[in-house]
Amino acid sequence: MITFMAIALGATVVMAQDKPAAPPSTTTTTTTTTTQTTSGDPIVVSSGNVSIRQSEFESALKTLPAEYQQYAFGPGRKQFAEDFLRMKILAAEGMKNGLDKDPSVVSQLDLMKENLVANAQLQKIDKSITVSDADAQKQYDANKKDYEQVTARHILIAFKGSPAAQKGKKELTDAEAKAKAEDIRKQLVAGGDFAALAKKESDDVGSGSRGGELGPFSRGQMVPEFEEAAFAAKPGDLTPVVRTQYGYHIIKVDKHDFTPFSEVKEALTKKEHDKRVKDAVDAMKKGVTYNEAYFTPPAAPAADVPATPAPATKKPVATKKQ
Repeated sequence: MITFMAIALGATVVMAQDKPAAPPSTTTTTTTTTTQTTSGDPIVVSSGNVSIRQSEFESALKTLPAEYQQYAFGPGRKQFAEDFLRMKILAAEGMKNGLDKDPSVVSQLDLMKENLVANAQLQKIDKSITVSDADAQKQYDANKKDYEQVTARHILIAFKGSPAAQKGKKELTDAEAKAKAEDIRKQLVAGGDFAALAKKESDDVGSGSRGGELGPFSRGQMVPEFEEAAFAAKPGDLTPVVRTQYGYHIIKVDKHDFTPFSEVKEALTKKEHDKRVKDAVDAMKKGVTYNEAYFTPPAAPAADVPATPAPATKKPVATKKQ
């Protein structure tokens, strides 16, 4: 099991020793006040002079990564309390021994403090930035081509060595495959049935069985040559024969469309929000300079040249199967 102490290395942990609870007073008024305070925030675990109240323990649990919190507040609560107490006892003993003033410990504490404050400032910036629907719509309109979709069909004629080449089918040279694709395109221009020819001739078996139908696709989903031709063609057009690593394609574009704004609004909003946060942080950096001498990697050591050539290795002797 991962202990609280291990997880706490990356989380906020209260390390100062908790003061012992004050002894109850003999007066009626004070006793009533103390009872109300401790009952609202009881000690959940203690050892000697170290005690941990519910509020402190639960505040510490809330600093754990989200994936641990459900377990920590549930079945793992006692285990985490034991680990937290152990850390508090060790911290108290370390402070008693003056380790909190050790230069290396002070340096690490300073770094932890800066990291926590930096994260708090980042969260403040994050909360201060909002992206309206109008802002997201503006980004959508400015980059609308990224959301364009094409619905198309194709017939593929593979050449020798193509990943789409079919076993048992005559292998075609590059020139033969191109010539066959050009002939099929001529048949289509003359009124040939695209679906029938795709089922008969296409080496893309999956789409071929559907009459060449590929369905809608966006930019980045097809190989570059295929994508360029498909997105450049108008609905109803047959593209010129296109060569890709798979072979020669005849592409027919059925329609152009766009992913609706409503479907990408959330992702667009987050992308724009994150960009603005980054821009705000980058704007805080002014006149950054680097000591290039420090950051320049050392030259690679010269390769050792053997004084004498390595002896030739013998080939393993094949043995007959018994």
